Amino acid sequence: MKAVFVLFDSLNRHALSCYGASNIVTPNFDRLAARAVTFDSHFVGSLPCLPARRDIQTGRLNFLHRGWGPLEPFDHSLSSMLRDSGVYSHLITDHYHYFEDGGAGFHGRYSSWEFIRGQEKDKWRPALKPDTERLSKRYHEKMQDFSCDINAKLPYFVNRQYLEQRGDFPLAQCFESASEFLDAYHAEDSWFLHLECFDPHEPFFAPERFLQAFPEALSGKIFDWPSYGRVDIEPDLLQKLRANYHALVLACDHYLGTLLDQFDRLDLWKDTWLILSTDHGLLLGEKEYLGKNRPPFFNEVAHIPLMIAAPADAGVKTRREAALTQTIDLMPTILDIFEKPIPPEVTGHSLLPLMRTGTPVHSAGSDCPGAIYGQFGAAINYTDGRYTYFLYPEVAFETNLYQYTLMPAHMRTFFEAEEFAGAALVEPLAFTQGFPVMKLPVLAQSKGNMTRRYPLLEASTVLYDLQNDPQQRHPIKDPDIEQRIRRDIAAHLRANHAPHEMFARYGLASDIEFTEIA
Repeated sequence: MKAVFVLFDSLNRHALSCYGASNIVTPNFDRLAARAVTFDSHFVGSLPCLPARRDIQTGRLNFLHRGWGPLEPFDHSLSSMLRDSGVYSHLITDHYHYFEDGGAGFHGRYSSWEFIRGQEKDKWRPALKPDTERLSKRYHEKMQDFSCDINAKLPYFVNRQYLEQRGDFPLAQCFESASEFLDAYHAEDSWFLHLECFDPHEPFFAPERFLQAFPEALSGKIFDWPSYGRVDIEPDLLQKLRANYHALVLACDHYLGTLLDQFDRLDLWKDTWLILSTDHGLLLGEKEYLGKNRPPFFNEVAHIPLMIAAPADAGVKTRREAALTQTIDLMPTILDIFEKPIPPEVTGHSLLPLMRTGTPVHSAGSDCPGAIYGQFGAAINYTDGRYTYFLYPEVAFETNLYQYTLMPAHMRTFFEAEEFAGAALVEPLAFTQGFPVMKLPVLAQSKGNMTRRYPLLEASTVLYDLQNDPQQRHPIKDPDIEQRIRRDIAAHLRANHAPHEMFARYGLASDIEFTEIA
């Protein structure tokens, strides 16, 4: 068996014509959807980037125990399980967060890996004497953090200038490397290719030929990197930002087309699975927000694309699938594709039964109906496909909140000494394979604490009825539905062995019994 997993970053389903976009046409995403099971109710798990990838690797939620951080020594990762069971796993990526302090352990679990340089703040090209005056003339002053500190974004400016001169963009290099792999090994058996592209993540830097359809992106100063939070820019700048994003989505569509062409040319459809998804979406002015961490997790962020094209003899019919699915289902699905055992701590479900027989995996009749998702320390969000519910903590962010880890690193830094004040080594948790773990109190003032930079802008628990309000504009009040959802959330916390303090933190202690973690 063989499989290719394509993972884009920040790919908004509302920007894909196969998911109903009306202002942009993405023919190659449409082309894949036409021969795949296209999931119409697929949701995120842990957020943002690296927490989502840990969900993909481990098949279980991690945002209830941990913020942004590395793979843990006790994690059964998809890539290593395949590698150790005789399936060759290869990673091609330009996602530079894997190579920072907070991304340790991910790439090393593959049989082999290739890192393509130059995205965003990747510390790649040297710049000893930056020309800040020239930069200020080229980039709009409202670009994220620009007016505060040009040096904070200096790696991007330097990388961009070099890539523009060379004309060889990381996105193109990723797909070229994948093409080389498939040309070399398409006739071999038992391999898993993970092709991961940082695009269309901000900054929305697309080759100029994809910008031609969006003249507003070509005029004036460059504006391709928004600040997260409430929209505070003029309508013309918002239009420019969206144009840059849509141009980058068109670039993703184009290069996806080269992969599909290769599937056609090599007749890979007969024996190779093709899976495509993203870690999360983002808001580009919808609900008056920009970004994906500071705003509430509306469906522009949480409701994401998933397409799975099965080999001809896999017993799967091409269709649209309405059943609820989630990021944590990818790991057990891929293990199931290769007929490998699924570890007992995995809380996701293989989607093969759903794809073959229509059996739902997150149904109302299960022990944990619906799905929860969110970011460490922020709201616990819930959906059952009909409703979405944003449950905010009843206490301040830094109150009674702990990280459980053996890898004390934030996004780009190690934990500081002060973060170990009050730390304790606690007995193994249910999913840590016998490893004890450190229980570290969260300090809001810690320099490395990512969530500190993205405070809770909305702290009001709300319920939306997606059937009658698909745009999530008008919260409703229904105590019976809310109580049922709160019980479901509490069941998910129990199934995920959430720390006992999480129940009290979200006002759930009376909804279900729980087992206390020492």
